[in-house]
Amino acid sequence: MSVTDVALPAGERFPEPEPAGRPRTPARLLRSLAGLLRDPGLALSLLWICLVVVAAVAPSLLAPGDPLAVDTAAHLRAPSPGHPLGTDRLGRDLFGETVHGTGRTLPAAALATAIGLGAGTLLGLLAGFLRGAADLVIMRLVDVLLAIPGLLLALMLVSVLGKGDTLDVGVAIGVAAIASTARVMRAEVLRVSESGFVEAARTGGARWTRVVLRHVLPNSMGPVWVLTLLLFGEAILGVTTLSFLGFGAQPPTPEWGSLVSSGRDFLGSAWWLSLLPGAVVALTVLAANRVSRAFDAERTGPR
Repeated sequence: MSVTDVALPAGERFPEPEPAGRPRTPARLLRSLAGLLRDPGLALSLLWICLVVVAAVAPSLLAPGDPLAVDTAAHLRAPSPGHPLGTDRLGRDLFGETVHGTGRTLPAAALATAIGLGAGTLLGLLAGFLRGAADLVIMRLVDVLLAIPGLLLALMLVSVLGKGDTLDVGVAIGVAAIASTARVMRAEVLRVSESGFVEAARTGGARWTRVVLRHVLPNSMGPVWVLTLLLFGEAILGVTTLSFLGFGAQPPTPEWGSLVSSGRDFLGSAWWLSLLPGAVVALTVLAANRVSRAFDAERTGPR
């Protein structure tokens, strides 16, 4: 039974639902995309993210050959047309290592984002809709997670899970990201739950599961979707940080954090070993944040 099936006394009307925006017709979507792409920074950010995704899915398209092939005659060469990011102490091409390392960093960051988004959304939804004791217990748990610095919490978790696997690092980072998602989701659920159309559905006798899944959840996910790309950028930083500290993939397996770590002893003579992979990490995080801001602006519209 939907809200429109509920009978009301004569002369009374249902509260109007909150506007969810104009219908997304193909023409309007194309106009929105064209408007977004007029921003050079956004266009470059989207292009960079697409390249990173290609590097993670099909690295051989960008860097064919074995990234671990040793060529001692070309050790510690500076960036050049033949080696865009230079070579390491064993003569391995740093560009190839960075491209192939994307396939380990990005899946771990995606796993962390999925855990933080999924668990945080569920906890925030339950806390905001059930309220009472459930809200109190869940939010106190969230407060405990927020009281512990995210990196420290991830270090504790990855120590329990064991080091050597980048996906374990992703799980640890994901658990640390649950609290922020839960708070955003709870705030939105509290706002939407007070809306007229939700009250009408409750008054009409709709089951609470239908109210949650049909009305509350879809109308609360806007800020959470925007938060997803921010979480993804933070997850990349977290994964590379833990790999830099020795957790996650172990050498010689290429991974962004381990590449930055392996070059820190050569900063004086071969600066590119750490700075260029680090620049790739920074550009990816900045691109994710830029696209997230664009999505937020498109969702909220002009203010």
